[in-house]
Formats: sequence, C-alpha cells, structure tokens
Amino acid sequence: MNNILEIAKKIENEGGRLYLVGGAIRDKLLNKKVKDEDYCVVGITSKQFKNLFPKSFPRGKSFEVFDLDGKEFAMARTERKTGVGHKEFEITTNKKITIEQDLARRDITINSMAQDVLTGELIDPFNGKQDIKNGIIRATTEHFLEDPLRVYRVARFAAILNFEVAEDTLKMMNSLKDELSTLSDERVFIEFSKALSDKKPSTFFQILREADVLEVHFKEIYDLIGALQPAEHHPEGDSFNHTMMVVDKAAELTDDLEIRFSALVHDLGKGITPKEEYPHHYGHEINGVDVVVKFGNRIKAPTRWIQAGKVACREHMRGGIFYKMKPSKKVEFIERVAKSSLGLHGLQIVVYADKLSSRNVDSGSIDFETIGNECLEAVNGEFVKNKYNIKEGIEFGNKLHQERIEWMKKAINK
Repeated sequence: MNNILEIAKKIENEGGRLYLVGGAIRDKLLNKKVKDEDYCVVGITSKQFKNLFPKSFPRGKSFEVFDLDGKEFAMARTERKTGVGHKEFEITTNKKITIEQDLARRDITINSMAQDVLTGELIDPFNGKQDIKNGIIRATTEHFLEDPLRVYRVARFAAILNFEVAEDTLKMMNSLKDELSTLSDERVFIEFSKALSDKKPSTFFQILREADVLEVHFKEIYDLIGALQPAEHHPEGDSFNHTMMVVDKAAELTDDLEIRFSALVHDLGKGITPKEEYPHHYGHEINGVDVVVKFGNRIKAPTRWIQAGKVACREHMRGGIFYKMKPSKKVEFIERVAKSSLGLHGLQIVVYADKLSSRNVDSGSIDFETIGNECLEAVNGEFVKNKYNIKEGIEFGNKLHQERIEWMKKAINK
C-alpha cells in the first residue's frame, strides 16, 4: 500500500504536483471528520500516472479518474458547456492546466480549495476559507451557470452547514430555472434526501424559495406558500412556514428519513384548498393523500416513504385529538396505525412535530404511542385464545377488538 506522501513524491519526480481538493479541505476547515479524500494531479498525463502506479484502477468515460488505495485521483481539467442540462460538457485534460484553473470550474468557493500534499500550502484563489468563516455559500465563477444541478447542491450545502447564500449566487440559481427540468428525477432525489438528512432540512426549501425555483421540482411544497391557517392555532403564518417548522422539529426528534419525509408531506392537502375557504382547510387530511402520492412519485421517493407519508397525511389530525376520542375510536385508531407502514412510533413523531413546533402543548396530551403499545401488548392474540378457546377468524378478530376496548376503558379510568 502506498503512503500518500510517497505517491506525491513519485508524482513530483515525474514533474507533477499532487493536491488534496474539494470537500476534504472544506471539512478540515470546518473541523468536521473527513469522509472522502479526493486528489487532483497537475503537470503529468493520465498515461504517466498509470505507468507510475500500475495498480491504480481507471474509471470514467469523459476523462480518467483513478482509484488507488481507496482514494480518488483525477487529472487537472477544464470544462466547457456544449449543450443544455447537467451532462453536456467538453472536457480538457493536459499537463499545462494549473490547479487554479481546475478549481475555477468547481461549483462554490468552499469547495474550490486545494492543499499541496508535500508542502501543506493552502491554495485558495476564490476566498473559500473566508466564506467558511463568514458562513456564506458563493458561486466560484461564472462556470457555476454551466450545470443546473448546482442549484440544488447550493440549497443542500446551505441546509447541511446552516450557511446563507450570497445574493449574486441566488440570482445565478434563478437564471438556471429553465434548465432544472432537464435534470433526472433520480438526481434531484439524491440532493433532496441528503438535505432531508440534516439538522435543519427547511433551509433547503427556503433557499430554493429565495431563488424563486422551488416550484420546478417541489410544486406541492411551493403551493403551501400563502395557504393561510387559523391564526389562533398557527401563529407561525401560512402552511409553508408551518411545514418548515414541522420538518425541522421532526429532524430534532428522529434520524429516520422516512419519518422526516412523512412530517414534510403531512399537510400537503392544504396546498389545494380553494382560497375562498381560507383560513380553514376542511378535509385536507383526506384530500392530501393523492397529493402525497403525486409528489413522492415525481421525485422518485421510495415506495415505503410514500406509503408512510400517506398515513401521516390521513391520520395526523386524529393523532392530535386522540385524548378526546371515545375508547372504541381510540382502539380503532391504534389498530389501524399500528398495522401501517409508518406505525405508532412514526406517526407519534409526526404529531409531536406538528403540535410542538409552534405551540406550547402538553406532550402528554398527544401521546398515543405509549398507551397504544400497552394495549396491544396486554390484549393480543394469545390473550383471546386463552380466554375464549377459539381459533383465528372473524369471531376471533371481533373478540380481540372488544377486549381491547374494555382494556382501554379501564386504562382511561385509572
């Protein structure tokens, strides 16, 4: 196995230079754990690199990137856009391309830094280090406009790092609006899911809104803007603001992306409420189910996410008033949700996020998961078999349901 310094020295002896680039430099400056080390090779050709390191594995069609010892080595290159979309580029690689030229083609300044492996010198021609210090996402150069995917990468990095986006970069994002439709749904979903995995997913959508591009792939969320709600229950404002607070609260409560997605889509039905009905949204929990399916299918969300989102949409209102239900309705709710893809735990988090994100609510009053699990555990199939000595079937199911209602009555009256 080759030590990275040994690799750098071999490249130097051949007349080249090796630089650590991109995310690794950014993460070092942010005092984050470096996950991937990517390197840029300057001053030699890919053929020379292969001769130096016969065990390296080449990949890539437009230009060669080499895998060596679990790290990625790419020859310095420049790019020129030749068409519309994310993939139409003319790639140039040669010995004369400098590290500064290679960095200039990259998306944002905080990703456009390099470090000389042998000397440790930081190469930062676009002031990425200062932008990290100031908490700013900024386009590196006009090359930003060559790739529409960068719109979503900016929004995602803003969410991950909790950074602001420079005004001129927002304008550049907006100028790419028409090209966003050329991106594959799968690629958009990758950026979306990465943003959803961070501590404050709302930033992703807020930045897209600021750039006025939210409706291109996230129209159902865009439609929540201006969907007014009763002020006494929703002091945070419209349904968009509410949804942003809910998804952030859900992110505080769980790392499960399926549940976070469910929190994001729980109120999508409010986006199709006729304006004359504002601030009320009668039936939004039912009307929203088809909207969740449409949204989830378009962004290529996993089927299980969509199923969980449907449950969150349909059941979150009942979960919020569980304490008001009659024992029979409580048992019906518990049995139904427990069998669903979201489950009692997942829906409980959605309801907590829905109620606790903007109001002072006693969490105990909306806790249905605890009593629900106790009921299902206490009154199960074995309980009914032992008590009635009957086999599974319609009568068995009816007995199980009735016994759970009786259990619920007693539990409530304790």
